[in-house]
Amino acid sequence: MKKTCLQVGILTLAFGVAGSLIWSVPAYSETEGMERRDDRRDNRQGAQDIRQEGRETARDAKDACKDAGENRSECRQEKREIKQDAREAGRKIKQND
Repeated sequence: MKKTCLQVGILTLAFGVAGSLIWSVPAYSETEGMERRDDRRDNRQGAQDIRQEGRETARDAKDACKDAGENRSECRQEKREIKQDAREAGRKIKQND
């Protein structure tokens, strides 16, 4: 009987210690890999923002060109050039990882 009580007591203590260790483990640890991944994510977001701004600028430029009465093909070409410049700027940001 004493042996069984002792075994139950030790088992209970072991589970109690294991449970307290589980709760004390930190949820996240910062490593170099995580920092690099965050940097890449920020760079991708920056490149995406630049491309979006380029699209908006190109739309505005095309509308202004059409309102000025210019040839539609010239307006399209101007829009393409602005968007291409924005894409190139986005690529440069991503390549600087």
